[in-house]
Amino acid sequence: QVQLVESGGGSVQAGGSLRLSCVASGYALSTACMGWFRQAPGKEREEVAFTYTRGGSTYYADSVKGRFTISQDNAKNTLYLQMNSLKPEDTAMYYCAAKSFWYGGCLTDTAPPAFAYWGQGTQVTVSS
Repeated sequence: QVQLVESGGGSVQAGGSLRLSCVASGYALSTACMGWFRQAPGKEREEVAFTYTRGGSTYYADSVKGRFTISQDNAKNTLYLQMNSLKPEDTAMYYCAAKSFWYGGCLTDTAPPAFAYWGQGTQVTVSS
């Protein structure tokens, strides 16, 4: 049984930083297709950052490029999202997600339906 558990959310002022963690159980990060989504109240779930852990390939949404960094620690089976220069518009519930399989490359489809496993989310609030 796959479980993803996020942590690290909180409240920060604009310009601040947070690091989100996603601990995976029943799912090996050494060869994984995983990523982060976020959802603000009244809005659709939004793609944030993704990685194919075996090859190190990454994808970032334009809105976070240059400010967020996705990484993993295979020994801890943990995925991270380092968020710097946070803005009020980054306020959302952040979700870790993982694919159970992928064809044609991990990062060719980063829409939510492509991900089979989801965490419960961790709230990030950025005040101006």
